[in-house]
Amino acid sequence: MRTAEVNRKTGETDIKLTLELDGSGKSEIQTGVGFLDHMLTLFARHGRFDLQIQATGDTEVDDHHTTEDIGIALGQAFAEALGDKKGIVRYGSMILPMDEALILTAIDFSGRSYLAYEADIWAQKVGTFDTELSEEFWQAFVRNAQCTLHIKQLAGRNAHHIIEGMFKSAARAIGAAVKVEEAFADEVPSTKGVL
Repeated sequence: MRTAEVNRKTGETDIKLTLELDGSGKSEIQTGVGFLDHMLTLFARHGRFDLQIQATGDTEVDDHHTTEDIGIALGQAFAEALGDKKGIVRYGSMILPMDEALILTAIDFSGRSYLAYEADIWAQKVGTFDTELSEEFWQAFVRNAQCTLHIKQLAGRNAHHIIEGMFKSAARAIGAAVKVEEAFADEVPSTKGVL
C-alpha cells in the first residue's frame, strides 16, 4: 500500500492528513476554508486518491497559513507515499477544459522542486478565498513533494473556473505520474538509478 500519514502542528495550524495513492477518490476534507475544501475534494476525486484532511488554523486572520500548510503536508504525504519511486511512470500531463477556462498541467516527480505557474486571475477573491493563495498552495506542494510542476492557464476569465481547472488538471497529471507500470515495478525511472 502506497500510503502516508502527516501530522503538522505549528503556532498557526494543526493538520492531520492521510493519503492513499491507489485509492478510489474518496475524501473527507475539513480545513476551515470552504473553497479549499471543495478544491481538495475535486483533487482527490480526479486523481483517484483517498484523502482525509482535518485542519484548524488562524482563519480569523486569513486563509494563508492554512492553505500553505496544507500544501506542505500534502506534498510531504506524496513524497512519503512514493518512497524510492520504483515503478512509477514519473511524468504526467493534462490539458483540461473547465467551461471557458483551459488549463495545461505537466509534472515530473524528479526529486527537484520547481513551480512554473502562469495565470491571469483578475478577481482577488472567490467567495472569501484569496485567489493568490492558489499559487501559494502549489508552491508549498512542489517544495515538499520534490517535483517539477507546470500549471498554465491557456484561456478563461472566471477565477473560480481557472482555479478549479488547475486542481482538476493537476490531479489528473499527478495521478498519471504516480501510477505504477508493472513491467518496471522494480526500476527507478531514471538513468541515474535514483530520483
